[in-house]
Amino acid sequence: MIGLYGGTFAPVHNGHLRFAIEARERLGLEAVHLLACAQPPHRDKPGIDGPRRHAWLEQAVADVPGLVADDDELRHDGPSYTVDTLRRARERFPGQTCVWLLGADAFNSLHGWHRWQELFAYAHLVVAARPGHALTPHPEVAAYPQVEIAALRQQRHGCWHAIAIPEMDIAASAIRGRLREGACVRGLVPDRVLDTFQDTDFADLAAQA
Repeated sequence: MIGLYGGTFAPVHNGHLRFAIEARERLGLEAVHLLACAQPPHRDKPGIDGPRRHAWLEQAVADVPGLVADDDELRHDGPSYTVDTLRRARERFPGQTCVWLLGADAFNSLHGWHRWQELFAYAHLVVAARPGHALTPHPEVAAYPQVEIAALRQQRHGCWHAIAIPEMDIAASAIRGRLREGACVRGLVPDRVLDTFQDTDFADLAAQA
């Protein structure tokens, strides 16, 4: 069973890594693949190019067992729809059960995603609480079976599980805001990533909305 965790990662931060690590350990996942998206469907294209965001992911997971920087979404044109990512994952990892990791805020709005019902045809969904976001999925989403961890292995797809992890109130938007203010982000962004930043990285992140 493998996990997949998508996002803009502009920049990747320690909250992302903590969620991926907790999910891998608690669910007994073989690996968690972190995928930087090419074009988010519901927001402007990130001001930081995909290869740079992927390189940050590579740096972030380099010394973390079981975490993988995956460039699948960057290798495909157009909006990075999760349903397409999961369809390809089933082809890329035949015989594996796939688990899509997401935060409560994203899960609460899942009913507005592109072909969201098909997500359950390719994977299970595992949801983590985020500070300030109660778990209140749309009734159509909540109608899918909510199961315990052991049950995720008993079928290939179609269920969801809410995972309780230590909450880290870190957001990429807040990090970019701190950079605009000239404040330190050490402790928020992985040291391995921060230590590779050039002046242009700081400037480009600070300029992004």
